[in-house]
Amino acid sequence: MGLWDAITGRSRAPQPNLDALFAVPSAAIALETELGLHATGVGSVCFRAPGGAAYADTEAEILALLRDDERAPEVTTTTDSFGYTWLVIDGDPAAAPADTEALCTGLHAVNTTLADQGFATGLLCTVVVFGDSAQRRVGLVYLYKQGTFYPFAPVRGHLGQGADPLARDNLLELSVRDVLTGELPLEPDLTRWLGVYGAPGL
Repeated sequence: MGLWDAITGRSRAPQPNLDALFAVPSAAIALETELGLHATGVGSVCFRAPGGAAYADTEAEILALLRDDERAPEVTTTTDSFGYTWLVIDGDPAAAPADTEALCTGLHAVNTTLADQGFATGLLCTVVVFGDSAQRRVGLVYLYKQGTFYPFAPVRGHLGQGADPLARDNLLELSVRDVLTGELPLEPDLTRWLGVYGAPGL
């Protein structure tokens, strides 16, 4: 905290440490060993694009920047029901764990390219998707502005009448947290464990 921040009583938000993404492949081994969850090869970066006519121009500019940056992988875009744009990398799950390393390198490159080009304020989170033979899915969510991870496990499958479409598997989320303690910088504030229901692959 600087002198002016101390005088005014303001504190700076934690600076994002994108290199934390490179710890995910090691965490992936722990998840597979302890919980039977394997990387699906899908990862994505959530971006808040401006509304109105500027949206299409912004998306086109983002894609052009990524394609011009040889560090960045090929990405596709999708927009969820909440209006957020997802930049998606869809790798080969059969190549894990090496694929997880490549995936996280790609996600790092996408985040870095956008931040370097002035789009940092629009970056919200990065999600790496894991799954198991029981069709459970868990998104390992990296909060860009906090520099921390948390697990998000939506309840999948057919939703009967009266079922909660926003249900989540809290027990699985806590199990993932327990396994990854010491592996990744985890988000301690559970109120920040927001449901990313529109995330690709979940």
